[in-house]
Amino acid sequence: MNRTATARTPFDRLQPFAPSLSKRRALAPLLAALVLAGCATAPVELPAVPTPARFKEALPASQTATEGRWTEAAVAEAQPRGEWWKAFQDPVLDALVAQAGEANTSLQQAAARVRQARALLRNAEADRSPQLGLVGGATRQRGLDRNQSTQPSTLLNAGISASWELDLFGRLSRLQDAAALDAQGREALLQSTRLMVQAEVAQTYLALRAADEERALVRDGVAAYRDTLRLTQRREQAGDVAALDVARMQAEVSANESEALALDRQRAELEHALAVLVGRAPADFGIGVDRWQTALPVVPAGVPSTVLLRRPDVAAAQAAVLAAQARVGAAQAAYFPDIALTAGGGFASPELGDLFKWSVRSWGVGALLSLPLLDGGRRAAGVAQAAGVFDEAAAGYRAQSLIAFREVEDQLSGLRLLKEQASAQATAVEAAARAMQLSDTRYRNGYISQLDLLDARRSELRNRRQALQVRSAQYQATVALVRALGGGWGGSPVAAAPSSSTTAATDMAAAALVKKDGS
Repeated sequence: MNRTATARTPFDRLQPFAPSLSKRRALAPLLAALVLAGCATAPVELPAVPTPARFKEALPASQTATEGRWTEAAVAEAQPRGEWWKAFQDPVLDALVAQAGEANTSLQQAAARVRQARALLRNAEADRSPQLGLVGGATRQRGLDRNQSTQPSTLLNAGISASWELDLFGRLSRLQDAAALDAQGREALLQSTRLMVQAEVAQTYLALRAADEERALVRDGVAAYRDTLRLTQRREQAGDVAALDVARMQAEVSANESEALALDRQRAELEHALAVLVGRAPADFGIGVDRWQTALPVVPAGVPSTVLLRRPDVAAAQAAVLAAQARVGAAQAAYFPDIALTAGGGFASPELGDLFKWSVRSWGVGALLSLPLLDGGRRAAGVAQAAGVFDEAAAGYRAQSLIAFREVEDQLSGLRLLKEQASAQATAVEAAARAMQLSDTRYRNGYISQLDLLDARRSELRNRRQALQVRSAQYQATVALVRALGGGWGGSPVAAAPSSSTTAATDMAAAALVKKDGS
């Protein structure tokens, strides 16, 4: 079948046939030839997405030695994506993710949508199958000829009927394909929701553990301030300092207690959020305070092309494109006749007592052909609407692919810069801890003022908290990178030790502070 060679839109490339009115009025043999030539829909071409050879923000291979220890999962949107959260080596996190997989309401909603899509697929499959049913009825009738004096008569009938629509032009098969692709898309979205829930559980839990650690830091700071307050009060009683120094130190104690209470509130909110994620009421859920000992895994980025294979949301967008293309073909098939085979058999009698006698049996077979000639542009509008849906789905696929690349680049750059920030912050923590030790000794011996001591203590606490916040951001970015990559690794990922340089520095400072408290 000859068509224009140029294609201005994706829809133009997908048109398997678009007969003009003159062709529909041609002779039957010519029309049949055209139909047979155009029955097969041209294979769809997914929209082109610019895919770089490597991620711009990825570290060189020499800096990611653990990359070879990971194995990328095969594409299987409807299958589990791998237990990636176990790379953090935290049994509490493992248990929370398992609970969320069973009771999270977002997952339950997504699973219900999958069941709906599968039911619609079965409905589309049923439309292509022969239909069989029972029929029965009663008719009361009388002729309208005035010259006849016939009385009204009654006709009773009962039997079975069968019909089958011959899908010669592919309308029903394309609708079935579209329904199957819709179901695949829903399954991919279910996996996307599962990955989202897993990531949210991990990020919320890690934020809670970071809050525990920061609360401990602030509480240690409060204890240190109280120790200094007691020392200042003794010096005031001895006449060495003024009451102003005592009031200033009391203000620092109260301010840090307020910070600790704010962190208590933050932790409570994170605990409540975890309760909802695992499908529990906040009143019936709790996680005890514990040290932050979760490992920090190193996640390889792979190459950009594999992201389009691993991410279930991209797979769902692809299924939407293919489903829209199938519906374009179904809309085009409306230009050709619907042909159905029908059959029926049963009994018909004017008397109920004679209805099922063998002598009143009847049967019939036939074929029904339906082809609208004038529809006011309804079929053309249907094709245009289907083409618009296809264009929208194609743009959505391109957008989702580009968003996937952006999210990976964001997290890669974040992890790279956070690593540098953690190193710089570790140096700052060590320097601040040393300055605090010297200031405390000099203050106790009367060599510096209280303001100098307070400045040193504030600097130490501020740097320790910033180090913890950087560490927390590294964990959050790692989970976000796993989510951006679509999860789905096999094997055993290599995780960094829980005590990074930043953690070691903060632990050293904490030990020094405890030593001062006990002096």
